[in-house]
Amino acid sequence: MRKLIVQQWVTVDNIVAEEDGGLSFVSGEPFDDEVTDNPFQNSLMGFIDSVDTMILGANTYNQSKDSWPYADEQGEYGKKLNNLTKFVASSTLDDAPWGDFPAATVTRDPAATVRELKEQSGKDIWLWGSLTLMRSLLDAGVVDEVRMLVCPASRGKGTHLFDDRRNLKLVDATPFDNGVVLLRYEV
Repeated sequence: MRKLIVQQWVTVDNIVAEEDGGLSFVSGEPFDDEVTDNPFQNSLMGFIDSVDTMILGANTYNQSKDSWPYADEQGEYGKKLNNLTKFVASSTLDDAPWGDFPAATVTRDPAATVRELKEQSGKDIWLWGSLTLMRSLLDAGVVDEVRMLVCPASRGKGTHLFDDRRNLKLVDATPFDNGVVLLRYEV
């Protein structure tokens, strides 16, 4: 069965968005088309190779639709991301174009959509950003794994990843030379 994997960039003090909604704390270098021996980039490429479907909320979609389809500086990573099958959870959108790439499918019931997708054959499913959607899918019991890319920064104020109590089981912790630590948890 396919898994739904949440991936979130966070600060060491558990902030996923700054007070202004920004993500200036995100660490990482743009990708290019050359083969890299950068373990951090290799980890991200390995993850994107393990998924074939992305689900995102309407806000994340609106923030991404005019940039990611044209993010040539992201090289092979960007190409793979743009070619994923996409679903956008929205109660207001009727369509969700993605530049010259296949449009996303709009879903009004993301939990039901995830349950359906999990029953189909394929690679895992990636929930990208979309904090409100993440929380509703956690509450619906359809999230299998939370991946936190913990950046070597703190913000003190902003939006926390979790706004309630959660018991998670650590699966893996991987530090990288750029200071980011990947924490993988089972829900």
